[in-house]
Amino acid sequence: MSIPPATARAPASNKVILLVEDNPDDEALTLRALARNGIRHQVQVAHDGVEALDYLFARGAYVGRDKRLLPNVMLLDLKLPRIDGLEVLRQVRADEYTRFLPVVILTSSREEQDLIEGYSLGVNSYIRKPVDFVQFTEAVRQLGAYWLVLNEDPPRT
Repeated sequence: MSIPPATARAPASNKVILLVEDNPDDEALTLRALARNGIRHQVQVAHDGVEALDYLFARGAYVGRDKRLLPNVMLLDLKLPRIDGLEVLRQVRADEYTRFLPVVILTSSREEQDLIEGYSLGVNSYIRKPVDFVQFTEAVRQLGAYWLVLNEDPPRT
């Protein structure tokens, strides 16, 4: 499998997290957990599936954004308005520029079918949101350490 020649990730010093979350409380909780764990990278928030796809594909409010500059990881909720998370994942994996984007489903869904379909569509990781804030903060710390520090992004050309 080859990487499209124009695909790039944000440089290490400018890593970007795309948080796709419609619930304001979960958004605030995630941002707070990132900050508490010293993860100070830029976080771009999309509040529904359409906004996430608009950001990634530089459409709508994001026209003019260089679509070749991808976030380093997308944290994707499943139960989103307008377009659900699984459809976002489907479209991300179908596009040559976004197909290698690391995607972590971060959801409160307990439906086994969501888990199966997420992995069938090529999600990199599936994490159920812990209810407890301390456990949630630890999960976010581990996510940040892995995806922003340890993980090797696909090569830039």
